[in-house]
Amino acid sequence: MHPALAAGRAAVITGGASGIGLAAAKRFIALGMKVCLADTNDAALAAAVAALGAPAGTALAVRTDVSQLADVQRLKETAYATFGEVAVLMNNAGTAPGGGPWDHYERWRRVLDVNLWGVINGVQTFAQAMIDQKTPGAIISTGSKQGITCPPGDTAYNVSKAGVKVLTEALAHELRNVPGCRISAHLLVPGFTFTGITRPRRAEKPDAAWWPEQVVDMMVERMSAGDFYIICPDNDVTTPVDHKRIQWAAEDIIQNRPALSRWHPDYKDAFAAFMKA
Repeated sequence: MHPALAAGRAAVITGGASGIGLAAAKRFIALGMKVCLADTNDAALAAAVAALGAPAGTALAVRTDVSQLADVQRLKETAYATFGEVAVLMNNAGTAPGGGPWDHYERWRRVLDVNLWGVINGVQTFAQAMIDQKTPGAIISTGSKQGITCPPGDTAYNVSKAGVKVLTEALAHELRNVPGCRISAHLLVPGFTFTGITRPRRAEKPDAAWWPEQVVDMMVERMSAGDFYIICPDNDVTTPVDHKRIQWAAEDIIQNRPALSRWHPDYKDAFAAFMKA
């Protein structure tokens, strides 16, 4: 088990009132940890804390808009005042949809403010304090495969999650170069998961989707193995398929193919052959 995931330690989870965030909170409580849930909806936060069934004094809810630095700073102050330390920061809050390259400007702003600036605000606010504790800890950021392979459609969402990937990679590098630092960084990349973002379009979980609890199980396992990239499959897309899609996307640059050639009609057959090989 990752040393931060230990009984008595405290975790702060943004987007913690539902989906993967709530599933992580339940898992952490089962490990004997304390949790601070951050979200924008007071009623959802209250319901989430009740659903945890946590022992008295071990679960806290703080209404937080992660796009606002002052809110995140208040979240940190509350968590430290209540628990005295933070072992895990899970930058998990997210929203969608955004927009294409030249449309839905206001949705672009909201998606970038929450998905990217929310993570920036979390890292800027918590990282140094966690380093200064001199205790084992972890900072987890929830990314997306759309931030790696960048499929056509919701460009704003892709940009936000690509930024989370780059930020978290840099965070991991900087943390391992701080003398005496015992904080690790991890990029959690769920596959198709039945969460609050997908539920409005589907009343029941599709067969292809994972439950949030499955994502958290893999997160805990892979964190404990020391992995940085935690790229989850689902019931439709296997890990080998993910790897080949990521490889093709990276090789667009190396092969000087057209951007997003996976979806270019001239490369349809070449991509199919590559995936089949």
